[in-house]
Amino acid sequence: MSSLLPWAEEMRQRFRAGSTSQFILYGSIHDVVPAGPAPGGPTPASASEVAAGTPELELGGGSASPSEGSGGSSPARASAEAPAAARAGAQRYVSLPRFLTEVMFEPFDVVLHYDRGRGLRVKKGGPHFYKYLEAFDAFQGTNWAKLPDGAEIGDSLDLANLLPRDAPRALELIHRFLRGSQSLTRIDSAGRRVPAPLKVAVVLEYAHFIAPRADAVQLAGERSQVLIQLLEWASDPAILGAFVATVLITDTLATLNQTLVESPYNAKIQVRLPTAEELVSYVHDLTAGDKAFDRLSDLPREQLAARLVGLSRVNVRALILRALRNEQRLTHKFIAQLRKELIEKQAGGLVEFVESRRTLDAVAGHQEAKAWLRQDAQLLRRGAVRALPMGYLIAGRIGTGKTFLVTCLAGEVGVPVVELKNFRDKWVGATEGNLEKIFSILHALGQVIVFVDEADQVTGRRDSGTGDGGVSGRVYGMLAREMSDTTNRGKILWIFATSRPDLVEVDLKRQGRLDVHIPLFPPQDPESRHDLFYAMARKTGLDLTAEELPFLPDNPQIGGNEMEGILVRALRLYESRSDDDSRTLPTIIEEVIADFRPSAHIDRLELMDLLAVKECTDHRFLPPRYRDLSLGEVNRRIAELRVRVGET
Repeated sequence: MSSLLPWAEEMRQRFRAGSTSQFILYGSIHDVVPAGPAPGGPTPASASEVAAGTPELELGGGSASPSEGSGGSSPARASAEAPAAARAGAQRYVSLPRFLTEVMFEPFDVVLHYDRGRGLRVKKGGPHFYKYLEAFDAFQGTNWAKLPDGAEIGDSLDLANLLPRDAPRALELIHRFLRGSQSLTRIDSAGRRVPAPLKVAVVLEYAHFIAPRADAVQLAGERSQVLIQLLEWASDPAILGAFVATVLITDTLATLNQTLVESPYNAKIQVRLPTAEELVSYVHDLTAGDKAFDRLSDLPREQLAARLVGLSRVNVRALILRALRNEQRLTHKFIAQLRKELIEKQAGGLVEFVESRRTLDAVAGHQEAKAWLRQDAQLLRRGAVRALPMGYLIAGRIGTGKTFLVTCLAGEVGVPVVELKNFRDKWVGATEGNLEKIFSILHALGQVIVFVDEADQVTGRRDSGTGDGGVSGRVYGMLAREMSDTTNRGKILWIFATSRPDLVEVDLKRQGRLDVHIPLFPPQDPESRHDLFYAMARKTGLDLTAEELPFLPDNPQIGGNEMEGILVRALRLYESRSDDDSRTLPTIIEEVIADFRPSAHIDRLELMDLLAVKECTDHRFLPPRYRDLSLGEVNRRIAELRVRVGET
């Protein structure tokens, strides 16, 4: 028997135990799946070998060679699904629905597929189903079994316009067949009539279009009929105890009807992206004996597979073939760039890789924060995951360099850093579905730092009221569960950045989720202020030395934003000078500094500073002026500032 992927083995064991007959498969459902050796390789296990020595209920675990009778693909299609299939002994890779039919349901007599686009198709056991249709027509006066002129019934029944496409009629026909298939009998050798039920599997593709997420008030008429039918297949003891399996395939659980998702009678099984070990096998199968690969790849197959973690097999194939067919060398740079492009595309633009040539050396000031992050980066590279936090909260007023700090960390940490983009959507269930997709990719990446900018706007609220239909509450719940999973320690490291940490739910920023809270402040002394001013001058493109740059006034309210504004205004004056104006750039900068007016929102900025002080988890991060403040003093000043800025 061929070994199964973990999700398939879980499905097999659950069905074998007889406790579950309905499965919801979600996740990486559009990827190809290993289905055993290709023709010419080792002989696949037969149905009898699969079932030998096991309880009556059993799914297949062997491989079946493509054939017309089992709904096999044409040679061209097989090549697209399994580029290695032409080589004897190579692993065969097929789509998920085909894998279910040919491998998991190989011992079954009948396999039915249905989706709203293509309608009902009989992928295996066509004669059985056609015989039932004839009986159904005789009793109901229908014409389901009437074949077009010249057509012959084969093992696979997939004839245009013969079987229904609409969900209510198709599922009702399947339901009647399931019932009828379990009441069949035969005459044994002794002349007695004994039960002879069929082994039937039903695969519903794109299940979120068959039973979409909706409020109860929207579940009227045909929608409720379809939903009840699916729920009955999962909970009916007559079906549960028979050799019947139903499978619903969907991208995410969030887009499927919640009554189905929350039902205790079905099993929710995630089809995960391939692991590093699985990708090694796939790359070997894809490129074995390929002279172009040996000539063009700078990396051996094992290293190449390790660099492609986070991609589906379909995208791995696209990356490799794109290079080989265009005579493009598979260099480290080419692979990194294309992998980034494919993962971002695979995520639907929901994540974006943070890439930087800068390191923490480029950050002016924030010495204690840099030292802490640099030490954790070393622990991460050494694999000392027990010593790592689950995440960080970086708080501070606008313009203190929160995003820049994370960008520079990405330049030296040695693992991918991705930023969560706007995953909220207006469609029901789409926001939660987007988060599911993001989590799936994060787990596949192995080690990754996840940056959430403006976290107070992104992460949702425990009690969001009814204004958004409860979406914020569900987003909060999904993030909270993912962030507190200690098996992710050292694998998924979260960094939240916000100027309003008070608006992030306490449960999200508590110890065990965001363990280290790092406050950032504007420079507090003349030397550090001048260092930041010089860093901003280099960022702006000014060709000045630190000595040529004028000093700023001793004002702790002047941060990076204000410095950049001063420099840009100075450049504007410098570039628009008249021909007889001999002022130098440093002189003009001095004049702009003299005319500079600090922000009119001092109270609001001070509020942000004190909120960062309140969240701080280690005194070393605080400037001297804040270290001796008690929590009571901080809270009293925050309360005063809230009143002054109109937050009561």
